[in-house]
Amino acid sequence: MKSLLLAVAATALLAGCATAGGQQQPAQSAQAQQPSSPRVADPYPSTYRAYPGVVTAITNATIFDGEGGRIDNGTIVLAEGRILAIGGADTAIPAGATRIDGNGRWVTPGVIDIHSHLGDYPSPSVEAHQDGNEVTSPVRPEVWAEHSIWPQDPGFSRALANGGITTLHVLPGSANLFGGRGVTLRNVPARTYQQMRFPGAPRSLKMACGENPKRVYGNRNQMPGSRMANVALMRQTWQRAVEYRDRVRRDPNTARDLAMETLVEVLDGDVLVQNHCYRADEMAIMLDMAQEFGFRIASFHHAVEAYKIADLLRERGTCASVWADWWGFKMEAYDAVNENAPLIHNAGACAIIHSDDANGIQRLNQEAAKTLADGRRMGIQISDETAWRWLAINPATALGIAEETGSLRVGKRADVVLWNGNPFSVYTRPQQVWIDGALLYDMNNPQLRPVSDFELGQPGEGDVK
Repeated sequence: MKSLLLAVAATALLAGCATAGGQQQPAQSAQAQQPSSPRVADPYPSTYRAYPGVVTAITNATIFDGEGGRIDNGTIVLAEGRILAIGGADTAIPAGATRIDGNGRWVTPGVIDIHSHLGDYPSPSVEAHQDGNEVTSPVRPEVWAEHSIWPQDPGFSRALANGGITTLHVLPGSANLFGGRGVTLRNVPARTYQQMRFPGAPRSLKMACGENPKRVYGNRNQMPGSRMANVALMRQTWQRAVEYRDRVRRDPNTARDLAMETLVEVLDGDVLVQNHCYRADEMAIMLDMAQEFGFRIASFHHAVEAYKIADLLRERGTCASVWADWWGFKMEAYDAVNENAPLIHNAGACAIIHSDDANGIQRLNQEAAKTLADGRRMGIQISDETAWRWLAINPATALGIAEETGSLRVGKRADVVLWNGNPFSVYTRPQQVWIDGALLYDMNNPQLRPVSDFELGQPGEGDVK
């Protein structure tokens, strides 16, 4: 990180529930505060500031706009952190702009990963770094993934340089029915997660159904130990949230319950539900539960059977965040097809390619290419530029940030990747990556290759004695 900060600064001068056993009640671990405890709208606000950039024009490139549009021999202009202009060869370029010839190369919006655990399960993968699951209770909506994020995780820079990742959503793990809050980050070097947090992006609630919660807690002779108990405990918890919301409305001096506050924010539409769920039948149950208690599921994650209920997803406006071909590692992941994303898309629903993996995040473009090719082989003809929606505007929509990023539109944040070839080729990699118009990675400039403080090592390491 230090090396990148110095490089960017130099560039600027020259040119950011329950606990154990028995009949359980949902967790209330963080609620025991005085009634007068203040309710702060955002106690951990974003302090993100964009890195400095210069007016830049990329010309003669093939442009995928992230919403299904394509411009051949296109031009895009970045200025003051935003997209100033985009169009054909006749697009006006401001005097003094840095010009980059994109002939033979492609321009896309920065890739958005809706499901990441970077920072919460950082590298190196040692026990001291395992901070993604709070397995003391199946109901833990009061914990926030952002409070575990280690900004020095080398995975952030790998995702930027190898995958063109400009925005990522970090979630808690899936051991719990209610795993806690997730947070959306700008993929920039920073000292604190607040300096990475996407300004104005809503937080999420991570929920999980299926095998994980019933296995983790059933093995401890706790509830849930079955899928029916998964649903029962979730319903009990949502009912408590409704009652808590109504009580607070009647009496604003009600003692705070941080677990319930998260769920009330979901009911009010301020926190978005991101739901780990594999099987079609369980996703359908979750959609019914959402209707019962009055919340909306933004996206199902992993969702290997989403192709079976693509019509329901379309009707409810819920996305499916999926892998290309990762399946079969447990029973609920068995009934998968490699054409999942194309089938979802072809039914008019919202498909997203996600990683859930520190290595997979570095090649989401290749993951999208694989499932795109599988769809074409079964007769679903989707253009390259349309498929880029799975990595751009669709995840932006499911994260509530589509007004700011996810496509190359005038006025949006200048999150841009220049690829050195067709981005759906395994031989292609990012050549340059801009976040808010600042050039943060350049494959041909060693000074613009982010290195975390952790990777720099301790003072004196390697010195000749």
